[in-house]
Order: sequence, then C-alpha cells, then structure tokens
Amino acid sequence: MAKEYVDIATLKYLLYQVHKVEELLTSERYQDYDKDSLDLFINSIKEFSDRELFPYFKEMDETPAVYKDGTIMVHKQVDVMMKKGGDMGIIAGPFDYGEGGLQLPFIIHTASAYIQEAANNHLPGYAGLTQGAAELIVHFADDALKETFVPKMLSGAWGGTMCLTEPQAGSSLSDITSKATPTDEGHYKISGQKIFISGGDHQYAENIVHLLLARIEGAPSGTKGISLFVVPKLRVESDGSLKQNDVVTVADFQKMGQKGYATTHLGFGDNGDCHGWLVGEANKGLKYMFLMMNSARISVGRGGAAISMAAYQASLEYANERPQGRKLSSDGKKDPNEKPCLIIEHPDVRRMLLLQKAIAEGSLSLVLLAAKYYDIIQSTKDPEAKEKYGLLLEMVIPIVKTYPTEAGSVAVSNGVQVLGGYGFCSDFILQQYYRDIRIFSIYEGTTGIQSQDLLGRKVPMENGKALELLLTEVLDTITEALEFDELRSSAKILGGKIKLTKEVLDFLMPFAKKGNYERYLSDANLFMEFLSHVVLGWLWLDIAVHAQRNLEESGQTHSKAFYESKIHTMKFYFKYELPKTSSLAESLMHPDVLTIKSKNEVF
Repeated sequence: MAKEYVDIATLKYLLYQVHKVEELLTSERYQDYDKDSLDLFINSIKEFSDRELFPYFKEMDETPAVYKDGTIMVHKQVDVMMKKGGDMGIIAGPFDYGEGGLQLPFIIHTASAYIQEAANNHLPGYAGLTQGAAELIVHFADDALKETFVPKMLSGAWGGTMCLTEPQAGSSLSDITSKATPTDEGHYKISGQKIFISGGDHQYAENIVHLLLARIEGAPSGTKGISLFVVPKLRVESDGSLKQNDVVTVADFQKMGQKGYATTHLGFGDNGDCHGWLVGEANKGLKYMFLMMNSARISVGRGGAAISMAAYQASLEYANERPQGRKLSSDGKKDPNEKPCLIIEHPDVRRMLLLQKAIAEGSLSLVLLAAKYYDIIQSTKDPEAKEKYGLLLEMVIPIVKTYPTEAGSVAVSNGVQVLGGYGFCSDFILQQYYRDIRIFSIYEGTTGIQSQDLLGRKVPMENGKALELLLTEVLDTITEALEFDELRSSAKILGGKIKLTKEVLDFLMPFAKKGNYERYLSDANLFMEFLSHVVLGWLWLDIAVHAQRNLEESGQTHSKAFYESKIHTMKFYFKYELPKTSSLAESLMHPDVLTIKSKNEVF
C-alpha cells in the first residue's frame, strides 16, 4: 500500500481557484456556508477516509463479498461506512434542510465522495446508491413514502439500490419483464428478477429499499410502459414493525475487481407476496430514473477519476523510491560504475507519470465542472442561467461518465507499467486499481451507450445550441490564454481543434439529415474520444491560465513549483494527447464504412 491516495492541495486548488466554489455561496441556497466551513467538512472526510476506508482497501479485495445462507456477507467496514458516514452527513449532504439534509453544494459533496473513493472504492457505493434511491423518493414519491423510508436511509440505518437490469434484457430497458399487479389495498404485487444490483444485500443492513422498474399489467410496450416502485426488502407494517417482503437474494456475482462491493441477483415475488408502492405516475418510471441519471453518471466519472488519482499516487511513490538502471548520458552511453538512479529520472517513466497526472487531474476538473453546473441549476433564480447551465450539463454528462473511466483505465495501466513486474504482483496495489477501475466504463450505461447519447442526442440538442454553448466556453478560455506569452501557442492549437470539430460535424451531420442514423452513429465512440480530448484540452488550458495568473500575482496560496507543474502538465497533454484528435478526425471522416453489417460476413 502507498502512503497517500489523494492530492488534497490539487483538489482544493481546483475547487476554489479554478472552479470558484465561493461564487456559489452568494446564492440563497448555500448562504449558510463559507470557505472555512467547507474546508472543515472536506478535512473531516479526509480524516475519516484515512482512518476507516484506506487501511481496509487491500483487505476488502482479499476477503470479498460472498453469498452465504441466503444473504451476502460483506466486510465489517460496510457497517462503519453506513453508520458513521450517515452520522457525518455523507449520505444526507446534498439534500435540503427540510428533508433532513445539510444542503451542501453538490460540488462539495462530489469532492468529499471523491476523497472516499480514492481511499477505498469498494465502500462509498453503499452510501452513494442509498443517496440516489432516497433522492428518487424525495423528488417523485408521495409524502407517506418519504416519511416511511427517507429518514432511515439518510441516517445510514437502511440501504438503498436502483433495480433496472434484468437477465434477458441487459441495458435494453425497453425489454424488461418485471410485473406490477395492482391490489385493492393501494399497493402493487411485484414479480420478476433483477441482476447486477450493487449493494443489493448484506448482513449489516436492517433493511434495503429497492427502487425498481417494472411494467404494470396492460401498460404500453417499450420504455413508455415502465413504472417506478419502492420495493423494500422488509415492508413496514402499520405498527412500525418490519415484515419479510418476499425479496430474495438469489446469488452474488464474483467480479474481477471491486470485490468488496456486493453485486447481487435478486428475486421479487417468488411466493406471490412482494409489495411495491408506485412512485409518482404510472408509465413514467424511466423518465423519473433518468432525471436522476445525471448525478449518477457524475458519480461514476468521479469514481474513475478517484481511482486514477490513487493509482498515480502509488506509482509516483514507487518511482521516487525504486533505484534501477542508470541515466543515459548525452553521448548515449551509461557508466556502470555509477550508482543506479531512481526510476523517476528515466524519461519514459516520467512520460508515464505525466500521463497519469494529466488524466487524473484533468478528470477531476471535469467532474467538478459538471457538479458546479448542477449547483448553478439548483441555486439560480435566473431562468436564462438555468437554461444555459442545464444545456451545458446535458452536453458534458456523457463525457464526464466516459473520459475518466476509459482514459482512467489507460492511466492505471501505465501505473502498473511504472512498477514493471512488481505492478503485476498482488504484493503491490497497482494491480488492484487496474482491476477495480475496469467496471466503471460499464456502470450506468456503457461507453457505446454514452457515445450514442453524445452524438445522437446531445450534439443536435435544440439545433446544436448545447454544443455551441460549450464551444463558446472553450473560446472564452482561449481568449484568456492568449493574454499570456507562456500559453499563447497552446491557445492557438486548441483554437484549431475547435475548427476541426466543426469539420467533423459538417461531414457527419448530412447522414443524420438524410435519415441514415446508423451511418451517422456508426463511429460514435470515436467521436466521444475526439470531443473528450478537446474538452480535456480546454480544462487543462483553463487550469494553466489560473496557474499562470497566480505566478504573476502576489498572495499565492501554493508554491511556485505547484503552479509550474500545472502548466507543465498542460503542455504535456497538448503534446501527447490532444494531437490524437487529428487521427480520430481522419477516421471519422473516412469514406469507408466497416462496422455496419453488410451482405459479406466478416466474422
């Protein structure tokens, strides 16, 4: 295990100087907070993570969640996470005061969860899914359901899940077959099975409240006939007692990574006695679920960013301690009489570390940006601002979900490589990070789904208004960067990538206009990678603008080396990562169509 797992100085720099969290505190919603109180909360989360999460990270991988005697047995720290985390406001943080929450800015809640996930990505999901399930109840359920379930969930006494996926349907939610039959008592009888339910059962939960998608008998086919139900493991009787609700844990899934985070197969109504309560209106379940999906997808991207950072910290520590080989002299020779140098002195190791740093810190900035947009939407009373940031959030969400998880896997893979053979051994933690991060590009909609959402829905949204707003934000940063000699060339490069983006879309859009959507979306994943690189280039240039400004002003909050490292990493990103957009654009605009099924079978 490494000694450290997160860079708090960079986190706070991004929060306060780059994303200017204190501007949010002028709104009525967040007026009770100031920088000191936010810092106090973040510091308490770091202390909690140091004590209760990070020390158990490797142990939870070695003693995974396992199905036994009809339930899932998990590590004892799950109990600590839920109970102590509940006491600290980890679950209730972003909820309104009236709902029993702390009314924290979502960006601060996001930062706190990021610290926890960097410390131990197996634990925060139990609390995070409980929060998401409670959020659905708060937003869409009636008062009776809120009063029955939400207080216990926010305290951490009861867990919560999202039950979407079914064995025969996978990600195709239009094909779910779970049924809901109305009764004369005001509830529904639920029957069906759900798979891949994270946190779906464990021995430390007094009760688990499932938010379940099902089809009421006679409802329309497809997604239009899906409703949302509260289906607790134990239903609450009129006297307050708990009774078995015919919810059965069928099995668990043994996974490649995140072994301490239970993933279950649940059966509902095998004995005909599973009660569920309709949330909101019938046949609007998918709409309700997806209204909460933005925060869920931010959470997944946040997890990818957190694991990337933790892996970077571990490989950086190793590179600063491991002597091996000798530096190459200017004449191309090595002196065997010299002592071996630390591997961090080798250019190739430095390249891998800089790639990790660029991806980890850039991903964090991306996640915080989305969380800030979310906060502005929540807190502003200006309808124009609400619309603007609503469109910006919709535009970046697929990228927030995808880049930190896909590029994060590349970053962690480079971390394994930094350690060489040791990186592949269980004695060192990099292999665990590598296994853990792989699931994040699958959670909450795979990369393919996110890519089709980006190109198919978000780019054309409101006749391209969302994309125009995003590109305007990028151009504003380019204008700022042009003021600094140190950043001018990078600003011009990014400006060229904006032009390239428009060229790519000018090539692709005619396919959509002609109704040839299969061709239009056939390389959506390449467009996702292309636009992600442009957006990350923007965020790194923005980080560099703030760093350069700090270098030229008095009253710096960080060292000169800190700011210079941000500018150096930006330049690394622009040299090694941003140029990939050119080859991606070439593929996107290539005349050959090779992935659409044709008459000639190729497999």
